[in-house]
Amino acid sequence: MNRLQHYIAGRWVPSAVEAGPFAVINPATEKQVAELSMGSAVEVDKAVKAARAAFPAYAAMPVAERLALLKRVQEIFERRYGEMVTAITTEMGAPHDLSSRSQAACGPGHIKATIEAAEALDWEERSGSAANVVREPVGVCALITPWNWPINQLAAKIAPALAAGCTVVLKPSEQSPLSAQLFAEFIDEAGYPAGVFNMVHGSGPTVGHALSVHPEVDMVSFTGSTRAGISVAKGAADTVKRVSQELGGKSANLVFADSELEAAVKRGVLHCFNNSGQSCNAPTRMIVEDSVYDRVVEIAAKVAAKVTVGDPSKPGNQLGPVVSKLQFDKIQKLIETGVAEGARVVAGGPGKPQGFETGYFVKPTIFADVNNQMTIAREEIFGPVLCILRFRTLEEAIAIANDTPYGLAAYVQTGDQAKARAIARQLRAGSVYLNGAGQDYETPFGGFKQSGNGREWGKHGLTEYLELKAINGFYAA
Repeated sequence: MNRLQHYIAGRWVPSAVEAGPFAVINPATEKQVAELSMGSAVEVDKAVKAARAAFPAYAAMPVAERLALLKRVQEIFERRYGEMVTAITTEMGAPHDLSSRSQAACGPGHIKATIEAAEALDWEERSGSAANVVREPVGVCALITPWNWPINQLAAKIAPALAAGCTVVLKPSEQSPLSAQLFAEFIDEAGYPAGVFNMVHGSGPTVGHALSVHPEVDMVSFTGSTRAGISVAKGAADTVKRVSQELGGKSANLVFADSELEAAVKRGVLHCFNNSGQSCNAPTRMIVEDSVYDRVVEIAAKVAAKVTVGDPSKPGNQLGPVVSKLQFDKIQKLIETGVAEGARVVAGGPGKPQGFETGYFVKPTIFADVNNQMTIAREEIFGPVLCILRFRTLEEAIAIANDTPYGLAAYVQTGDQAKARAIARQLRAGSVYLNGAGQDYETPFGGFKQSGNGREWGKHGLTEYLELKAINGFYAA
């Protein structure tokens, strides 16, 4: 079995000191599918120095030439799309149809949106009577990505960083290295100059920390848990790096009596369960108007009863496993805590689904009679687990929705569009979705409070990787 290696200065390289391979496990079969060469501060230093050496020439490259390289990456990605679908399904258990329709599709989607944003951006503009304001790349960027939407996060960081003229060192999750390895192959085939893109595999405490504290790194873009994000920010503080973070969430879904209940509840349940609940913006707290609460619980239970889990390698709308035994055990503990704290199980519950002794499969679970002080309403479970709460007044609904340390996303279901708009303005979240609306690749994505800082996607994601320089007297006579 081939061991996946690092990509530094345009070459595939093993670890300088081999600490022992990391086994990449297919969560549906619990079998090893690859070995990972785990990096250390030694590989980080080599990658950062390669990125630093490549930066001056790449930053000076005309924008059109940088975008031509990015377009080449997109062409290669589209040609090898099937490989990416298989990689994602194998490494983190996303069902084939989800991997094809959503997970892998994020790659070309983000690249295209970044190219369009860069082509439309005013890279220089006059300010006042005599100043010229120019946008220049931040420098060497460390990009630390998670396993749950692996290509979404890789593309949402790599594409704007490279378009901006930055050079990068990527640390993908050790849980999902197959998709990252493929993306690195796309970069290599596209013909980027050596050192512009580098990738170091390894753990967060080792490689992630080394990147955060490295004095030659100018910016860290991190997606992951709030706990890990705090560690990254502390590590970056001594060198005053720019830090952009997209962290955890516990998103509220407000369901009002005047909404189309059947459609709204079904949509909310299935969205919560999508990707086996492993989405930071999942609507995991359904907050329901008291007059329709019992009806909503009934509808939700019926929807959950029709959700099936199954082999992710096969076509269909089934749920796959969660990513690892560690994640499975965490989810089971939180489900058991919900039961112990008095929440009522109306679907699913502890244990594996019948017939799935092998694989990290979790029963799609719904809790009713949840209050906002219960552990399952406060902590990010990151599994297919929905909590249903109730409210009596509009003010109470908004208060419950905002009573969380997180602020990544929120959802509103009501037949009154004016009311929906007014409520959205009062919700402390980076994205609010009204009546099933989705999000495109041009819309900014990020959070309030402990869900992070900065924004990704489209124009707003591109400008995260750019500095503003005012050249005063530029237009003086």
